[in-house]
Amino acid sequence: MQPRLDTRRREDTRSPEADARLREVTAAERVVFQGRYLTFRVDTIVDPEGHEHEREIVLHPGAVAIVALDGEDVLLVRQWRHATGGALLEIPAGTVDVLDDGTSEEPAACAVRELGEETGRQAARWTELGAFWTAPGFTDEHMHLYLARDLSPAVGSRGPDPGERLELVRMPWREAVAMAEHGEIHDAKSIVGLLRLARLADQGAL
Repeated sequence: MQPRLDTRRREDTRSPEADARLREVTAAERVVFQGRYLTFRVDTIVDPEGHEHEREIVLHPGAVAIVALDGEDVLLVRQWRHATGGALLEIPAGTVDVLDDGTSEEPAACAVRELGEETGRQAARWTELGAFWTAPGFTDEHMHLYLARDLSPAVGSRGPDPGERLELVRMPWREAVAMAEHGEIHDAKSIVGLLRLARLADQGAL
């Protein structure tokens, strides 16, 4: 059966009425594993027709990613990603800390910390480029994207977390954008960040 084409105008699809036609209501939650910063949960939901289904959810505290622009160069990191079985070239990024009182670290503060830890740099100018769900089919991870400019050596950075092995890679930002466009960069947040950078350049906003 072919999916039904929704021909409503885009602004209509953002309305509460449009959401109501799709909304799933949580009837029960069951935590199956609590990790160091991830929680794995199985939810029983009721769809708009009244049918029950299970949804497997990974709860995440949130994250940041940084396009670090140093003149005409962009700073990337190469690191081993066990889940993929290989090393990936990525923009600097990291997970928002959960504080002792249970609240979450501010994403902007996290971005400053992660830039220092992963690149050894600090930035005099920061621009927030938006936020996005990384994999909404199974996780609530919400990632904030930043542009960092006017870089200088970071003061007091503690370096990468224990267990992290990072190689700093500097390259012309246009080369990095071309790699993203040609499928040579495989990390989603990095593709988003680099293409956003290219768009800013096209608009004369760099």
